[in-house]
Amino acid sequence: MITKTKLCGACGGKTFTAFTGETFPIGDDEQVSGLSGDRCDDCGEVYFDHESQNRYVEASDTWILARREEEKKMLVRVRKKLGLTQHQAAKLTGGGHNAFGRYERGEVQPMPAVVNLFKLLDKHPGLLAEVQ
Repeated sequence: MITKTKLCGACGGKTFTAFTGETFPIGDDEQVSGLSGDRCDDCGEVYFDHESQNRYVEASDTWILARREEEKKMLVRVRKKLGLTQHQAAKLTGGGHNAFGRYERGEVQPMPAVVNLFKLLDKHPGLLAEVQ
């Protein structure tokens, strides 16, 4: 008979403690409650049970999609606030001629530098002349 030894994928630890009914964060503003699984005694790495893993993944996916939707809306709002066309915004950020339209439609996720630039320009629109 073969015995399977459970090893922690993070540290190689072999001892685990079961937990139940715990709450885990998703991002800075969301939490999932009532999760269960095992925690490595050596490093604290968490391994959810099947049902908890499915709930956490579903909540995480929902959270990510909501953040992407907010990001798309922010890009449209700031671009219009600055009086830029999609073509001008794409040129400003170094993308192809229709890249910004693809960001705004959610077809492609923009690089963090693009998002950060537009957040900065939202707060300091006077900097637009310096970066053009």
